[in-house]
Amino acid sequence: MQLIDSIVAQAPEIAALRRDIHAHPELCFEEWRTADLVAQQLSAWGITVHRGLGKTGVIGVVHGRDGGACGRAVGLRADMDALPMQEHNQFAHTSRHPGKMHACGHDGHTAMLLAAARCLAEQRDFAGTVYLIFQPAEEGGGGAREMVREGLFSQFPMEAVFGMHNWPGMPEGTMAVSAGPVMASSNEFKITIRGKGGHAAMPHTSIDPVPIACQMVQGFQTIITRNKKPVDAGVISVTMIHTGEATNVVPDVCELQGTVRTFSLEVLDLIERRMRQVAEHTCAAHEATCTFEFERNYPPTINAAAEAAFARSVMVDILGADKVLPQEPTMGAEDFAFMLQAKPGAYCFIANGSGQHRDIDHGGGPCTLHNPSYDFNDAVIPLGATYWVQLAQQWLAQPR
Repeated sequence: MQLIDSIVAQAPEIAALRRDIHAHPELCFEEWRTADLVAQQLSAWGITVHRGLGKTGVIGVVHGRDGGACGRAVGLRADMDALPMQEHNQFAHTSRHPGKMHACGHDGHTAMLLAAARCLAEQRDFAGTVYLIFQPAEEGGGGAREMVREGLFSQFPMEAVFGMHNWPGMPEGTMAVSAGPVMASSNEFKITIRGKGGHAAMPHTSIDPVPIACQMVQGFQTIITRNKKPVDAGVISVTMIHTGEATNVVPDVCELQGTVRTFSLEVLDLIERRMRQVAEHTCAAHEATCTFEFERNYPPTINAAAEAAFARSVMVDILGADKVLPQEPTMGAEDFAFMLQAKPGAYCFIANGSGQHRDIDHGGGPCTLHNPSYDFNDAVIPLGATYWVQLAQQWLAQPR
């Protein structure tokens, strides 16, 4: 593993920053303290700071030895927000804020990009500009979308943008990147079935929305198995059914909610259209009515082929080919997808290990994403930061 010596030497200091961020988690669009910490560190290292995009976003601008005169630029992105969940860990850097936790490693993502920022600012061994994008509100707030809407790429023109996420379960000291879809679209639906309430002893006088809902749930699965191509990925999950107030009353209303995940917008279009038809026609068959609401949250995260290949070549230089793995697509979602819709780029995984790195007094659960016993692995900070630095340097060194 070929790590940058200065990053390795400064790793304990960066790990301390990471743990400070972990101890003070902030939810989407509330990352004021985290943004202040990031801005203060960047400024202390001589990096120009811009704030306000996406409300709490921070942009660091590092010009190379030419002062950025060549006009070339690349963007590196880290997310900053935490999750609304209670932490089960009891070690020293456990969350100080009940009901808030860095359970997805965004504290580590911020730390890795800070470590890279310091190295880039100290060396400036490149021509062009590196934009350091510290993004708010990945966990459901669409912070990437808001930054793009507010002029991220017009105010900070860049040729490509790259992102990274820690991945528990991958062997420590490995990374992964692949071309094409690597994370799914995230979408939510809410269906309100309206029947006619009545006495449970006289169901013939009512229109019971409960069996209608049951039939609807089963019908949705035929969309997956019979409407879309078997080779196209798609998931429909009904995760909530709310109805009824008493055991002897047929309810008026039954509400279904859940999510849809796909790797392409074409499959998403098909699923949304067919779900609406199944819902409306199933209700009509039983003389009921419904309202169908479908909200598209995050599009699929699709890595550009050239940028994914470039990212892989950087990883191979650092780790060797045997430590750079294929990136297995996941049905989880990521709002970096909005940046990839606007600019070419690639989103990679860096291994977080299997949990043995956690301090004593960690929670009893596994070290997996969105688990109350999760903690980021500080040992991977030098690798992630080295990757960021070499990616930026090599990108700006290649022919335009």
